[in-house]
Amino acid sequence: MTAKPKRSFGQSTNLVGLPTDLLGSREFNDYPQDLHISGAREMNKSLFEMLLQAPDLGDAGIAFHAYMSAMFGADPDQMEGAGRVRRYRSSFLRLLKGWGYDSNGPEGAVLKGWVQSRFGLFPTYHKDVIDRISGPVWTAYVEEKMSSRFHNNAIHTQLDMVYEFCQWALAKHVAPERRHITLYRGTNSFDEHQIVERLDRRRVIMRINNLASFSNDRDVAGCFGDIIVTAQVPVVKVVFFNSLLPVHPLKGEGEYLVIGGEYLVDASYL
Repeated sequence: MTAKPKRSFGQSTNLVGLPTDLLGSREFNDYPQDLHISGAREMNKSLFEMLLQAPDLGDAGIAFHAYMSAMFGADPDQMEGAGRVRRYRSSFLRLLKGWGYDSNGPEGAVLKGWVQSRFGLFPTYHKDVIDRISGPVWTAYVEEKMSSRFHNNAIHTQLDMVYEFCQWALAKHVAPERRHITLYRGTNSFDEHQIVERLDRRRVIMRINNLASFSNDRDVAGCFGDIIVTAQVPVVKVVFFNSLLPVHPLKGEGEYLVIGGEYLVDASYL
């Protein structure tokens, strides 16, 4: 019997302390372990001490937004002092806004690049299928993710803090003691999220892009395609969800940003 080729999900290094190939595997998604980005909580102890005083998620979101505004300037168009020239400052809110317009745009490349940097997982799609490192699609992705326009305000550090706040909020207020959340994605093709193996007419092993949008509302997911992908997403792989902050650009679609890898999913037509 011919052995299956070894799966490879990304680079050998990451900042979460687990092998990348384990993190991207179906086995991890079935039996997830806790994940934390090295140093993110330790360097922001005052934020998490402040969050403990918040009675609910709404107040916690306000506190987080105030902290990020003080640290980085939440408004990317904010003035740099009276009488000075307006200077663009990259912001996680600006990236979320760009993702909402087009997940394969420049902001999407930066977000996928952050997942690659912190979790080690390579994207499988950006404007087109990424079938090999150093190919033209990969090169175009790298050029966009490294754009200096988005790297002048410690943007990866901002995203680290968003992830850690999201994990804190899920554990404290939204999904305490839960290991998985049922989420949905509508699609019309499997270019971006590739089928690795069919188990039966509905169940498939799907390799989901290193960062992908899902919804907690099946009807909303159906607006984006005739095929509904239903996944049990590990809580530790949720980067952002629509009620995390009181104001943000992804409101209104029940959207969750999810770290990818191989998932056992149900794929069925509406």
